[in-house]
Amino acid sequence: MGWIDTEGGGYAVTLEGTKVLCRNAAGRTLKQVPAKLKDDPEVVRLRQLAEWLERHERECREQVDVWLVRSLPVPVALLARVWPDPAWRAALRDLVVAPVGADGAADVARAGFLRDADPERGLGVVDLDGDSVRLGPAQGVESVLIPHPVLLDDLDELREFAAELAVEQGAEQLFREVWRRPEEAGEADEWRAYADGKFAELRHATARATQLGYRVRGGHAVCPLVEDGRALEAAYWLGEDYPEAEGWTGSLEWRDRLGRRLPLTEVGPVAWSEGERMAALVYAGRVVDEEGDAR
Repeated sequence: MGWIDTEGGGYAVTLEGTKVLCRNAAGRTLKQVPAKLKDDPEVVRLRQLAEWLERHERECREQVDVWLVRSLPVPVALLARVWPDPAWRAALRDLVVAPVGADGAADVARAGFLRDADPERGLGVVDLDGDSVRLGPAQGVESVLIPHPVLLDDLDELREFAAELAVEQGAEQLFREVWRRPEEAGEADEWRAYADGKFAELRHATARATQLGYRVRGGHAVCPLVEDGRALEAAYWLGEDYPEAEGWTGSLEWRDRLGRRLPLTEVGPVAWSEGERMAALVYAGRVVDEEGDAR
């Protein structure tokens, strides 16, 4: 974006990324926009544009996260259409994508790092052998999966390969923490590894869950999920007392679309990992006593 003259004083403003810059009549870029230009129409317009861009970038990352967490196939044509947008490209570039076959299953063995998307040529990826290949209609690929890292074999090796390629993912995928269901989970229908976490006030727990991007409903922090096409949710008990009352966390559970609690043996790998991730992140904000012991 070029420089735009303000209404007075010889100042001009521009937008660099999502930051409004200002220069004076001598052409020197200032550290910040002068207070007297706060209400200048051009400054106001650029600040509104910057706010929109920041919101758009956040929404792009959030949508990509939904595709990943819910294991939703994404049409190649859609990725090619949004790729020219810098915000979408930043969220998508270098994510591992895998072609989805006619049967709806993802071929993780053909996965690669997304580097380009074109309406005619399809997706350009660097496969796990380091070769540049195309995935698109010409190769019989209409959609791809952005696989959750818990579904990727040899995840540690993939992370090392990503480091060699200087991969920087805009959305959390390869370096997202994963949790796997332990054998001791057994036949129970709740997981209490994150129970009994103390919060000085219940509202501290609910605010933390909300800030982390989770909904709070009926005393639970809730994470909507899809596993193998099945809609379900993870729910972590926070409490439903007065917001100012002391709060203690409870069990983590998974429910189907009818609200039925699932036996832990029925919880798939993505649902387990994301449910436990939610509980671990909220639980990390619990009260720690003066000796450094968390409750």
